[in-house]
Amino acid sequence: MIWNPEYEQMDGTELAELQLMRLQSTVAWVNERVPHYREQLEAAGVRPKDVRTLEDVERLPFTDKAVLRDTYPFGLFAVDMDHVVRIHSSSGTTGKPIVVGYTRGDLNTWAELTARVAAAAGVTEKDRAQMAFGYGMFTGGFGMHYGLERIGATVIPASAGNTERHLMMMEDFGTTALVSTPSYALYMAEVAERAGADVKALPLQVGLFGGEPCGEGMRQEIEERLGIFATDNYGLSEVGGPGVSGECECRCGLHMNEDHYLFEVIDPESGEPVGVGEQGELVITTLTKEAFPVLRYRTRDLTSIDTSPCECGRTFARMEKVRQRTDDMLIIRGVNVFPSQIEDVLLEIEGVQPHYLILVERKHRALDDLEIQIEVAEGIFAATMADMVAFSDQVSDRLFSVLGLRAKVTLVEPGAIERTAGKSQRVVDRRC
Repeated sequence: MIWNPEYEQMDGTELAELQLMRLQSTVAWVNERVPHYREQLEAAGVRPKDVRTLEDVERLPFTDKAVLRDTYPFGLFAVDMDHVVRIHSSSGTTGKPIVVGYTRGDLNTWAELTARVAAAAGVTEKDRAQMAFGYGMFTGGFGMHYGLERIGATVIPASAGNTERHLMMMEDFGTTALVSTPSYALYMAEVAERAGADVKALPLQVGLFGGEPCGEGMRQEIEERLGIFATDNYGLSEVGGPGVSGECECRCGLHMNEDHYLFEVIDPESGEPVGVGEQGELVITTLTKEAFPVLRYRTRDLTSIDTSPCECGRTFARMEKVRQRTDDMLIIRGVNVFPSQIEDVLLEIEGVQPHYLILVERKHRALDDLEIQIEVAEGIFAATMADMVAFSDQVSDRLFSVLGLRAKVTLVEPGAIERTAGKSQRVVDRRC
């Protein structure tokens, strides 16, 4: 179902005209209302009237996470606090959190965008959607909640945690749609299986997953174990939360809400744009945010953009699913390693469970040690020592063929790696 055909099927020329008008308004708005942007625009020699084409966005200053932290808490707000009706923030686990605000208009827009994402995944007013995101300062829970309500779905605000209770609600309430991180969906399946419950007998039909990367191997595992159609969506608090983009039934990329965001893909080193279809760092400019507009936010997420037609009928371009970030790349013994590369290898090996932990240590003065702990099926963990060593060596060899780096592979029993209702911790870097 296309939630808003007027915009989601907009002609390309008409869309570009709308984007330019909104970009010009946003630049004028921040120049007038946000001292930081006024100073940055002046330093770049750009006045609002200089923005005459969409390509002129490249003349605008970048915004990064450091700017958002340096202006904590309300330094980038473009409206008086009397007009801010909601505040959200990041976790702030690495210093001051990033604080974002919303006007009533912003909340209305947010509900519209998440309604599009949910509808693209197949959710309708007949669904009962169970929320397994938290309802605190994190944007995920509230953002998806109001979009689902706008569609007319019945929302079950179960929040994060208490997995047994979630499963009971699914059965008793007839839940048909699940909103969670992909790793938590797998954990739900695991808990149900341990309890001897037939999770596939539940009425659950579709999963809307976000908050962390989800490769095809993990998606297939979720669909097999829960018996559902799994979709991915993307968003980040800095530009508004969930609702930036989402998969349709074709699952050939995530449709970007281009009437509300202007997207660029740049070379993360030079800052220069890359060609259509080439991978680079995603940069987002908000076009309709009132309380917290952002110019050229460097997401650090690596993706590419596909402008070819989609069979679903939406005309918005699509972004490749984000699996890597410029700031999650590990450099180990001079080799660049992304956690997603490791996950892809592991999930291709029969007997390896979709739970792993990457440990990096520097036990010797200049030599990094890479250890990967993986959960394996009961039959493998209960095998002879010789068989387990042979299996570890097999996994290590497969990893070496992809990474060009030898890793120590440690087999652990099912359930040994910690599960969470939120984002899973996949990497522990103990190097000083």
